[in-house]
Amino acid sequence: MSQEKPADLSIGRNLKIGIFHLGSGMADVLATGVWNRIMVADLGYSATVVGLLTGLRYFLAPLGVWAGRYSDTHVIGGFRRLFWIWLGRAMMVLSTLSLGFSTAELVRLAQNDPPLPPSPALWLVIALSFLLFSLGIALSGSTFLALVHDRAGPAQRGRAVGLVWTLLLLGFTIGGVFFSVMLPHHEGAGAIAFSAASLQNLFLITSLLLAAIWFFSLLGEEKRHGKRKLKASVESSDLLRDLALVWRSRPMRLFLVYLILSMMFAFLQDTVLEPFAGQVFGMEAQATNRFSAYWGSMAILGSFVFLYLSRRQRKLTNGFMSLVGVWLLMATYLLFAVSSLGEIRALVTPGLILLGLGLGVWNIGTLGLMMDLSPDGRAGTFLGFWTLTVTFARGFGVAGGGILRDLALQVSGDHTVAYGAVFVAGCLGLTFALLALRRADLRDFALRRPEPEVVLAGGLD
Repeated sequence: MSQEKPADLSIGRNLKIGIFHLGSGMADVLATGVWNRIMVADLGYSATVVGLLTGLRYFLAPLGVWAGRYSDTHVIGGFRRLFWIWLGRAMMVLSTLSLGFSTAELVRLAQNDPPLPPSPALWLVIALSFLLFSLGIALSGSTFLALVHDRAGPAQRGRAVGLVWTLLLLGFTIGGVFFSVMLPHHEGAGAIAFSAASLQNLFLITSLLLAAIWFFSLLGEEKRHGKRKLKASVESSDLLRDLALVWRSRPMRLFLVYLILSMMFAFLQDTVLEPFAGQVFGMEAQATNRFSAYWGSMAILGSFVFLYLSRRQRKLTNGFMSLVGVWLLMATYLLFAVSSLGEIRALVTPGLILLGLGLGVWNIGTLGLMMDLSPDGRAGTFLGFWTLTVTFARGFGVAGGGILRDLALQVSGDHTVAYGAVFVAGCLGLTFALLALRRADLRDFALRRPEPEVVLAGGLD
């Protein structure tokens, strides 16, 4: 039995829900960008310790499956999804506040004459802040996607999640500009170029802004559920049996392979792209720091264009856009490989533009397929599982790019060969991902838009 859904999710309501992830993008920039930079570059703490704290979310990602599953099968306070989403985001707001106050105290200690060492209690507060932040992400991430799934009709889910993801990208951009204005950093100052009070105010204002964004974006977006009705829809559902559907169904099994491979190899370039430009072409940090602006703006542009076209061309479905996105990413890796091996600097900027377009289209299509392959009534469970898969695959890809570069450099002793090897590997990996997606034969899911009953029948038999 499927859950009741609104007949239509308008563009306006979609954008209202989507600004939730505009806040998510800003929070991510604050935690992994601003705070990371302050701790390592300004305060001189170990990048390993800082990296472990900011990466704690990956270790807690499996909780997303549990939260999604619980939201499928239980009502708390009349809500399935909103309880977990607001609980998780409340944790993130509180952790942002505590992280701001504790980091400001580190700055005060460092600016003391002479500098004073932080107490163990202060480090404990910082560690607990990141634990709370990571728990919040785990509990609210997959349940938010499940709410988007519930809120949109089957034919609208690709557009719905595409707009949400595009606003996440916009959040990265807005967050970067906002934080640079609130806390300007002067290169080469030789000392900490901001006060503890200004840093504390930045975190305080941001936490209040995030709370307002997250609350407003989802206010009124889930109707209260009756417990009897909810139990009737999931009474025969079992977590292991639900996830076993992924392996029993050939399309789902091959989609899982595609998801792992595409996520791993699409992000193989994440840690090597800027060093590649610096070590192969001698580009300065000021120039390579703009790389994310190039591909990020093109990803936003490509997302909006394809979302617009997909509403008018039935051929531009989630499956088709996934194929187009992978092809564009393969072409990107080939371009970077030729640029590195041939030492052709002029190909770097076209490669960044192509990278942004590829990431934008591929993300919209792949997220849409994740929605298509999440059965009604069990969306929280499946989207939690897909999100867990994506998180780990992306983590392996990000780490794998750096490892592969180091191994190739050790063997060849040549930076052009080392980075070229990473880009060639990325192209080959995406080729296998493309083959898995094509063999999955997702026509019953996404390459055309059937009725919901047909979608379920085609995927779960």
